[in-house]
Amino acid sequence: MSSFGPSSRRLPLVPELPSGDIISTYDRYQDAKNAVDVLVRANFPVREVSIVGNDMRSVERVTGRLSYGRVALMGALSGAYLGLFLGLLLFIFQPDNAAIGGVFAAAIAIGAGFGMLFGVLSYAMNRNRRDFSSVMQMVATRYDLVTDAELVMRARRILSGQPE
Repeated sequence: MSSFGPSSRRLPLVPELPSGDIISTYDRYQDAKNAVDVLVRANFPVREVSIVGNDMRSVERVTGRLSYGRVALMGALSGAYLGLFLGLLLFIFQPDNAAIGGVFAAAIAIGAGFGMLFGVLSYAMNRNRRDFSSVMQMVATRYDLVTDAELVMRARRILSGQPE
């Protein structure tokens, strides 16, 4: 959610930080989202609210150890998806084909085979450089709720549970 001025209805073409004052600060993104939900239920003009993540950090979460078997399975699955896509393209451009089931099965099998082959070859060439799989995320250390200066006190009252 972003805010770029009190009467702005469109997002700017170039990303920019929202201006305004901080309503509150949270350690977790989920807490900031919950605060915005509270504002929504109180009919606060949430189009004027932004969640700003500060002190961004790159976090790489290790998901497991790589082995030839796991790499082969992951390659076969991604290749099978590609084969399914190619099978669908063949079906779209040749719908008269009576053996469409065989075309799908062949496309999936060929795609899985090539995916497995390329996955294992790539792993073999990069062996001992990276023997684990992971997921990379950008995480902020704190999240600020920001809005226009004239709306800050109203938002703080709503979040603290005081009547408006």
